[in-house]
Amino acid sequence: MSDTVSELDKLNEMLKKFRFAMLTTRAAEGDLHAHPLTVQETESDGDLWFIVGTHASAVEHVRRDPQVGLSFSSDGLWLSLAGEAQVVDDPAKLKELWSTTVEAWFPDGPESPGVTLLRVSALSGEYWGSAGGRIATAVALVTSKVTGERPRGENEKFDLPD
Repeated sequence: MSDTVSELDKLNEMLKKFRFAMLTTRAAEGDLHAHPLTVQETESDGDLWFIVGTHASAVEHVRRDPQVGLSFSSDGLWLSLAGEAQVVDDPAKLKELWSTTVEAWFPDGPESPGVTLLRVSALSGEYWGSAGGRIATAVALVTSKVTGERPRGENEKFDLPD
């Protein structure tokens, strides 16, 4: 991607295709841990919002080391983001982002004890894409085996403004 505006536009278009993310954090011992989270909101500047339990290991890790990774996967599209996470205690934002699906984990609604927000500000990333989704990807892989040619796809790295 050539400039910041197109990078953000491309990122925002890609993020619409994902509902779930794997958040990778670093534990006190230095080990990497991946946590499955549901994306509650994406902002046009590359910020992503998640609802999490205050006692979740991801919260503990982020408070100690805010550098995180996010990975996403969908039909023929893969996205990896690096960014900084922050635990945000904002009752109004929590109510804004609340949905009935979250109540499976927090049955008392946004006032549930032990619930908070996690905001990740994306700083850079990389994506891989194959045209046509899952079936086209399978066809490309079979064709590659037969012809010996490498499958074609999109791949690009990008940086976002602070």
